[in-house]
This record gives sequence, C-alpha cells and structure tokens, in this order.
Amino acid sequence: MHRILNYFKNQSKSTLFILGTIIWSFIVYLVGGEWLYFAPLIVGDILFWNTIPWQFWKKKQTKKEKRKKSEFRTWVDAIGFAVIAATILRTFLIEAYTIPTSSMEKSMLVGDFLFVSKLSYGPRVPMTPIAFPLVHHTMPLIGGKSYSEIINIPFYRMRGLNKVERNDCVVFNWPAENKGRPIDKKDNYVKRCVGLPGDIIEIKNGDLFINNLPHNEPKGMKKQARYKVTSKTRLNQQLLYEKYDINTNYNININTPNENSDFTGPQYVKDNIMEYNFNATSDVVLDLETQPYILEIKKQINGSRTKMFSNNWQLSNPNKFLYNNPYDWNEDNYGPITIPKKGETINLTIKNLPLYKDIIERYEKNNLQISNNIIYINNKQTNTYTFKMDYYWMMGDNRHNSADSRVWGFVPEDHIVGKALFVWMSWDKRAKGLKKIRWNRLFKSVK
Repeated sequence: MHRILNYFKNQSKSTLFILGTIIWSFIVYLVGGEWLYFAPLIVGDILFWNTIPWQFWKKKQTKKEKRKKSEFRTWVDAIGFAVIAATILRTFLIEAYTIPTSSMEKSMLVGDFLFVSKLSYGPRVPMTPIAFPLVHHTMPLIGGKSYSEIINIPFYRMRGLNKVERNDCVVFNWPAENKGRPIDKKDNYVKRCVGLPGDIIEIKNGDLFINNLPHNEPKGMKKQARYKVTSKTRLNQQLLYEKYDINTNYNININTPNENSDFTGPQYVKDNIMEYNFNATSDVVLDLETQPYILEIKKQINGSRTKMFSNNWQLSNPNKFLYNNPYDWNEDNYGPITIPKKGETINLTIKNLPLYKDIIERYEKNNLQISNNIIYINNKQTNTYTFKMDYYWMMGDNRHNSADSRVWGFVPEDHIVGKALFVWMSWDKRAKGLKKIRWNRLFKSVK
C-alpha cells in the first residue's frame, strides 16, 4: 500500500510539473519574454529536482549498489549549481555594479554598489558565450582576457518589461572604448538617458533643452555644476564634505594655480582673499551664500571653445566626438543635434559627416571613404544614410565632471545593458570605522 501511495504521489507531482510547464510556456509566448524560460531552472532544484525521478532511463539501483556521495563530491555539486544559477541570474535577470567615478554625483556616489535589472529593457543574448563565469573582461589576479571570441553571436535582445525611457539611469557598454573588445566586454558606464531616438538635444549656457523645451528633471535628481567661490578664509575641506557632501577628493597644490582642476585648495591667495573651484548642487550654493565668510559664488559657464573638462583622456583619445566635429560647440553650449533613429534617413555632407562617422563605420559596420569631397559608403557614392539602430544620449548629473555623450557621442541600442534599480551597499573610503558604510543609502532606489 505504501509503494502504491508513493507511486501516485510521484505521478501527481510529475503531472503537475508537466501541466505547469505547459501553462508557463504559453504565458512566456504571450508576453514574448524569452528570458522567463530560465525562471524554472532557478527554482527547479528546490521544487522538483529532488522529488521527480529525472533519470528514469537508468536502471534502478539496489541498496547495495547505491553509494553515498563523498563530501568533496557534494561540495563540487553545490558549487557547480551555484555558479550555473548565478551565471543565469547575472546574464538574464539582474547584475551588481559599482560606481567608480563622480560623474553621477550626487544622484549616485563613488562607492555605491548597484543592482541593475537586465529585464527592464530585455536581456541581451551573450555575444561572447565562451567566457570564465561571473567575470567581465579580465581574469582576476592573473589578468588577461576572461573570454574567447571563437564563437561570436550577433546582437539580439529579448523582449523586456519596458523600453528605455527619458531620465532612466542606464548601464551601458562604453561605445568609445577602442581596445578591440567585443561589445558585451567593453567597460560598463552608468549615466542618465536624457535623449531618446529622434529627440533634438541642445545645451544653452549649461541648461539642457530637449525638443526645444527645458529638460524636465526627475524628482530626486541632483544636478551639479562648477562654481568659483571667493572666500575671506581658507575653507575646511573636511567640513565641506561632512556638511555639504562636496567631494574634495581632487586636491591641488595651493601654490600651483590650476584652472582645470575639479576642486579644492585655493587656486591663489591675494589680499587675504581665496578662490576655489568646486562642483555643487544649487541647494548647496544657496546655503553657502548665507555664510559670512563667503564673498561671492559664481557659476562657471563655458561660452567659448575652451576645454573645461578635467578628464585628460579626451585630449589624446582618437574618438573625441566633441573635439572632432566641425561646430563651435562645448559642454555648456552644444547643438542642436538630432539623435539618430532606426529607419530614419539623413542627408550627409562633408561638414556633418564627423557627427555620424562612428555610427556608419564602427557601430553599423560599413566601409566609409571620402575622395575629392565625395562620400562613398560600401564603394557607392551617396549623400544620404539610413540608420540601422536606435541611439541614445547619455549625460552625467555632475555636468562639469562627466565625460558623456557630449564628448564621445551617441550610445547604440546594442550597447545598452540594463536599468539601475537600487543601491544595496555604499562604501565611503574617506570615513573611518563603521562610518565607512553610508547607512542612509542602503537599499535606496536610484532616481
């Protein structure tokens, strides 16, 4: 009787599993979310693998033939399953990232650890599937490539929950990287998507306009700009950091004026008046202006072609979108420029070609040549081009300390990784002891 009950018990579980699989597959088909097929694999071991006789084709073993797994084998199986499950999660569902630079301060801080949703825009099928698990592009400790390009799969994105929306904080592969890596192994950046395919972007005296309207900044966004501060006394950098959250990591020599420095130390001292340059939000500036030791605070706007960016890389990087285009643009006065949209056809001229050169050659793999001021694409003379992909415009909230689309141009849709969800850990290197953990930022959603 006990064997009969066990038989029907197993049969009912098997039937339930098969029926559930059919229903689940039908739901996945309706919503077009291919990534959902992997969900049963994550929970399958807990719900089914120990209850359904999966290896029914094998000859049933007697009690004598059964052998207990060694402790080593048990650990190997557990670690193997954990790696497979984590790889599936990381590839198709959610992945952890860190914030290494201050381009998104104060919306996101250096030392923030983020969870990024791959489902929001749809996970990409891995382009380089042969790779060391849970590693991006470089092997830990020993260095060297963590992937092989023997198999290279063309770009394909599964259907996601949503599309990229304006003001989303987006993680993407840095398109301007020129190290010969495949797309999915390029460095990861995080910026705010302010421009969607077809939008017209323009910056006037530091203010962003989209489709001829002022940018509608989302609640929680903390935009920063650079200010020149004149003070009666030397400013205490530690107090500035603790009270106003002004980043003073970029120290300069007090005796060496440096007009391109991002921050701190007076640039010069004259008649007991000290001048500083630092980045801050408008709220912080309003508070500082009430302090008796502050003489003047003036926003620094680049009205000429001078390069204000402190990042030295763009001075030597060959993919200098801002510095190679023929227009008199800078980070504070820029455009108007239309973001390319899939299927849209534009007129090409020798003057506007630098804006689209990377798209035509690098991102959409065409042969571009210019001879006697005539444009040839794939050996055919032309004065038009039709885009094969959608593109996006990314900018950092810390506007005067962000190398973003103003510097290196558009972000192709095949470089989009996912949407930043929330901060699960935040680590302050400047603090000590338990204060190193920014407790107020734990599990804080990204705005």
